[in-house]
Amino acid sequence: MAHYPIYTPQQQRILLITSLLVLGGFIIAGLQGYVSAFFGAGILYVIFRSIFYKLVYRKKWNRTLVISGIIVFSLLAIILPFLVLSFLLIDRIQYYAAHTDQILGLVKQVENLTHIKITSQENVRKILQQGGTLASRQLPSLAGGLLDFLVIIGLMFFTLFYMLSDEETFKEGLRRYLPFKRDTLSDLGEQLRNNVNANVLGQVVVSFVQGVLTGLTLWIFDVPDAAFWGTVAFFMAFIPVLGTPLVWAPAGLIQLSQGNTSQGVGILLVGAIVITNIDNVLRITLAKRMGDVHPLVTLVGIVVGVPIFGILGLVIGPTILSFFIVLMQVFAKQNKASREEAELDEANVEKRAEAKAEQ
Repeated sequence: MAHYPIYTPQQQRILLITSLLVLGGFIIAGLQGYVSAFFGAGILYVIFRSIFYKLVYRKKWNRTLVISGIIVFSLLAIILPFLVLSFLLIDRIQYYAAHTDQILGLVKQVENLTHIKITSQENVRKILQQGGTLASRQLPSLAGGLLDFLVIIGLMFFTLFYMLSDEETFKEGLRRYLPFKRDTLSDLGEQLRNNVNANVLGQVVVSFVQGVLTGLTLWIFDVPDAAFWGTVAFFMAFIPVLGTPLVWAPAGLIQLSQGNTSQGVGILLVGAIVITNIDNVLRITLAKRMGDVHPLVTLVGIVVGVPIFGILGLVIGPTILSFFIVLMQVFAKQNKASREEAELDEANVEKRAEAKAEQ
């Protein structure tokens, strides 16, 4: 006696898709703490692919040697400096959160200078303590989470090694499973590369220059902890519009409140004329070379990315949001092409029908 499946072909397809979604959900839930590793690997792949292609395919260098060099360079030039800055930042934030009297004294001096009541001292103390707690959660710490951080870094470089060592298979998998046409994939790759360059390389360069200039300015005008505040300016520079003025403007006002008129005016002038304008010049220059990203995209990306990825969300958040916008543009373009093809086919059918009718 023959046995027939109890599901129709349509029901089988629906159950298959449902099973894939459920299993994919379990996989994502299990890897949610390490999602930043895969995003980081993808970002590094886009950044270094042109160098990899030139050395391996054109100059015929050893593939494993090139990949190892890329990993070592990215570790020394990108990961470790970012990690050191994070450790420096969290150490000083925790110090100021535990010694609120220094900050309260500065707030009082600013109030006396501007004759504006900022808030009560108790509220300022709570804000500082909450800021220290938030920094502990978002920034990597040697006291806790170091093992997770090492696992994320290891997983990121392992994924990057696979993506580059077996690049042909990786790219073929993308072409096979992504729901886009081959020419659309080329456009998608180009736009994603421009967005990664703008969000990662461009933003990091701009933030680094502004952080260094802010730190040097504060050091020249005898502001205590100039290196720390320069580090704060580096991270603040990722935030559009506000950015480094959140650092050098209060520093200038505090110097004025302490009677150091020349230092305070100097900080404000350098900040308003040099640091702010160098930001505009660099963004315009880099936008021509690497692609431009709207400040609103950067701001929303940071708001979305930081709670999920911690301090790395400053970079990953805007990049993901840019990817989403690019995918929407590609989707709209592909749909438009499909509609035009359908309209053309319909017009051809009508012409053939009219030709038969005339015969």
